[in-house]
Amino acid sequence: MKTRAQQPDSAGRVKPAGRRRATAAVLLAVTVALGLATHFLLPEGAVSDIAGDALYTVAVYLGVMLLAPRARPWLLAALAVGWSFAVEFLQLTELPHRAAEAFAPTRLVLGAGFDPRDLLVYALAGVLACAADLAVHRIRARRLEAPRRSSTPLVR
Repeated sequence: MKTRAQQPDSAGRVKPAGRRRATAAVLLAVTVALGLATHFLLPEGAVSDIAGDALYTVAVYLGVMLLAPRARPWLLAALAVGWSFAVEFLQLTELPHRAAEAFAPTRLVLGAGFDPRDLLVYALAGVLACAADLAVHRIRARRLEAPRRSSTPLVR
């Protein structure tokens, strides 16, 4: 019996949702590790701030992909950028500060202060994550088609 993730699409091909979910989990772990390294190891400044913001949006993108592996890349990007924007605008309130006082690690998720530059970084990171996802999808599609083309016998 095929699971929902293994249901064939309209062309009769089985979509590898399980493989996409596993890939998202591994990439999410790597992204979080890079984000923590950026936060704790790089000196404070514009470079570490921009890198951290971009990695935050990519982590959200991958987290949503983990939960919904069949979602289209543009939807994943829209949700990741939307979430990142919402968290950034939340920083205009006292809630992130109060949460960090109660539990310090929430500062890594909710941030500390509003910065309009972050909105641009979030948007660019969402677009780049979407573009990378689409590129991987195209490469996989070509690899799946290549054996089919080469399996036809050559006529001499």
